[in-house]
Amino acid sequence: MFNGIYDLPWWGYVAYTLAMTHVTIVAVTIYLHRHQSHRALKLHPLPSHFFRFWLWFTTGMVTREWTAIHRKHHAKCETPDDPHSPQFFGIRRVLLQGAELYRMESRNKETLANYGHGTPDDWIEQRVYSRYTKYGIGLMLIMNFVLFGFIGITIWAIQMMWIPFLAAGVINGIGHYWGYRTFHPVDASRNVIPWGILIGGEELHNNHHAYVTSAKLSNRWYEFDIGWMYIRLMEIVGLATVTRVAPRLKLDRTKAQCDAATVEAVVVHRHEVLAQYTEVVRKICAAESKDLRGIDWSALKRRLHVETAALPEAEREHRTRALNASPVLAKVYAMRDELQTLWQRSAASKEQLVHQLEDWCRRAEASGIDALKAFSRRLRSYDM
Repeated sequence: MFNGIYDLPWWGYVAYTLAMTHVTIVAVTIYLHRHQSHRALKLHPLPSHFFRFWLWFTTGMVTREWTAIHRKHHAKCETPDDPHSPQFFGIRRVLLQGAELYRMESRNKETLANYGHGTPDDWIEQRVYSRYTKYGIGLMLIMNFVLFGFIGITIWAIQMMWIPFLAAGVINGIGHYWGYRTFHPVDASRNVIPWGILIGGEELHNNHHAYVTSAKLSNRWYEFDIGWMYIRLMEIVGLATVTRVAPRLKLDRTKAQCDAATVEAVVVHRHEVLAQYTEVVRKICAAESKDLRGIDWSALKRRLHVETAALPEAEREHRTRALNASPVLAKVYAMRDELQTLWQRSAASKEQLVHQLEDWCRRAEASGIDALKAFSRRLRSYDM
């Protein structure tokens, strides 16, 4: 039996497999995702072409297809037009058949035309990478066999499953189904775990949906994004330039009233504002559940962050019953809707927005609801 050029101990094969698949993950998160899809950083031609070659060699993925599908995911997130939403396709299908959903959408010419702009279209892309997508993974199979013999075929099979399961399945599936939410964008995105190592930082999926064009996916002190670590190292040696990161929230506790900087900060950090407001609603639910019977408060609290119109009909009716039963909860939800209009009124002048926010804060602090008063005082301290 042919054993290849190298006869490694078992841990050597494991190390080789993890190293190869990790480079592929890094290519996906840095090149395809942060660089090509969102322009969060600029790459020197050397790493840019290396990543493009590596993805052709190890996955057969085409830059334009991946970029277009991902951009459409953000544009149509959690709608029937989302290429891979577990809210519509079901978690089982996205988790186990995410690669099939990707291939199905890659054949949609309208998706490629509308969302694939700005991707590489040079001679090698047209004549090699896009034209012979299966040649790269074929060469990798031959290389693995020559190096390690028949066990190299097993390694190749693992490499072929790595991206379809972890990236297409886990991130697109679990990342919109299970985990924790630091921010509250109008989708179901979640951070799977706070340490983004295995999938290059993509585990911090909720952070990404809150600040789509940020090159850094970690946001809290306890979160780690290994992809960002690689980007910083590349930046130090002149191979990358970061163009955007998520803005940091600044609080000025001395502020007595809202000003233009307050409004700007609230708009920029709107997903964090909604996350903080969800905690207000959670406190109200906890207090109201002691006095009001006949409401399934535990079920209600699981979907506090979801807009009423986006809820399934049964859950929408359940929330309506709760709001009708609790004037305090109804007021808190109504004021949340008012607050959201602040960043939806693009035609309003800056002075009008300052006046509207100040008026909202006054009414919140006069509401007699302690949690709402504390939230309003913190909101006034927002600054740029």
